[in-house]
Formats: sequence, C-alpha cells, structure tokens
Amino acid sequence: MLSKNQAKLIRSLEQKKNRERERLFIAEGPKVVGDLLAAGFKARILLDDEEEVRKVSFLQHPQGVLAVFEMKPEHSGTPDNPESQLYPAHTLALALDGIQDPGNLGTIIRIADWFGIETIYCSKGTADVYNPKVVQATMGSIARVNVVYTDLAELIDRLPEDTPIYGTLLDGENIYEQTLSTHGLIIMGNEGNGISPAIRKKITHKLLIPNFNTNPKGADSLNVAIATAITLSEIKGHQPIEQSYNTNN
Repeated sequence: MLSKNQAKLIRSLEQKKNRERERLFIAEGPKVVGDLLAAGFKARILLDDEEEVRKVSFLQHPQGVLAVFEMKPEHSGTPDNPESQLYPAHTLALALDGIQDPGNLGTIIRIADWFGIETIYCSKGTADVYNPKVVQATMGSIARVNVVYTDLAELIDRLPEDTPIYGTLLDGENIYEQTLSTHGLIIMGNEGNGISPAIRKKITHKLLIPNFNTNPKGADSLNVAIATAITLSEIKGHQPIEQSYNTNN
C-alpha cells in the first residue's frame, strides 16, 4: 500500500535538489526498473500496482511499475586513474559538453550502451542523469553506462598527449574519409552552441558529418543524439564485433 509519505517523497524527486539531498531517483516501466535491479541498484520503494503507480507517475501513460532507487556513490565504477581500462587513453569514451535536453542525454546514454561505450563524461552544465526524463529515455541503459560529471578541460589535460580527442565541427574533415582510432575521447557539444570554445581548442581530430542534401532549404543541422550515433557507428563500424545481440527494444 502506497503511503502518503511515500507519495510525497516520490513527487519531490522530480526536483534535482531533492534527489541530491535524498540520494534517490525514480525509474518507471518494467524494462527500466528490471535492468536497474539486475545491475544491483537498491530499490527503496517498488510499486507494481497500476492504480498506485498512476497516482505518482511522471509519465503521460504510466507503465504499471515504478521504483525509487538509491543512487550509487559518485564515480562508482568509473575511472579515477590513468591505469584504469575504462580511461580514454585505453578505450573509447564520450564527453558531453553542456547537453541540456534530458531526452537527448537519455538517448545518448542508450546509444552509448548499444555501441559498447562504458563511460560518459559530462560537464557540470550537462543535464542531470537522474532526471526522470533522462532515466526514462535511457530505456534501462543507465544501469550499464557510467556517467561521470567532471571538468572536461582538466580531464583532457590529464590524458597522454597522443590520446585522440574527437569533435564534430563545421570546419572538420569528412568523417567518412578519416582513419579513426579504437581509443580516445569523443566530444559532443551543446544543442544550440556546439562545443564550447575552451574545449574546442583541445580537439585534435576535427570531424565533419557531411550534409548530402543539395536543397538550400533542407536541414541545416543534426540533433546531437543522432550525430553521436553517426560518429560512433563510423568509428565502431571498423572494429570487430566480439558478441552481437538482436533486440527489438
């Protein structure tokens, strides 16, 4: 039975300040909740009664399952030292420079999961990963991708000098004509302003996703999540697939 205090707590977690104070976040839907439970996240509250879920759900169309999860300790399972195999000097990682839209962030996390990216570094100005809209958009991938909030400039400066720093820019080179590495950091910028000037200076490999539409009135930009998918597809597409899964999710 959902108590008044539980309902009050759940509603309060829509706000970031309350999530941070309580160290709790909301997940909805059988897949998202199931993936988080399978990954070892601890559920403080678990509701599977449709009527109770409907009373506190943040979704327009509630999915019958809602859980309040404890946040993992900050930086849990993430690389804090250059020797870690998850560090960009050893593998491929994403860095998000001021992504604002929760839907974009959640979709990027899901895309990263699909392409086997284990760590995403976020600037302090990036949307909160525990925002209910972000969690929902990940479709469970939040359980498998490490999201670290950090100073991106300091992160890049700590990397070995020969670590590739990729960024998609209008003055970049055609991504389909480049030799791309299996390790490094891929920077994706803000929806409206792109990569910030300070981070842009640190990019060593400027990439351009060419526009094949010759119509002058056609689309003049790509959604950042779509651009992320294209970039990862091009880089990962030249690497061997160790194990493949077919999914309809």
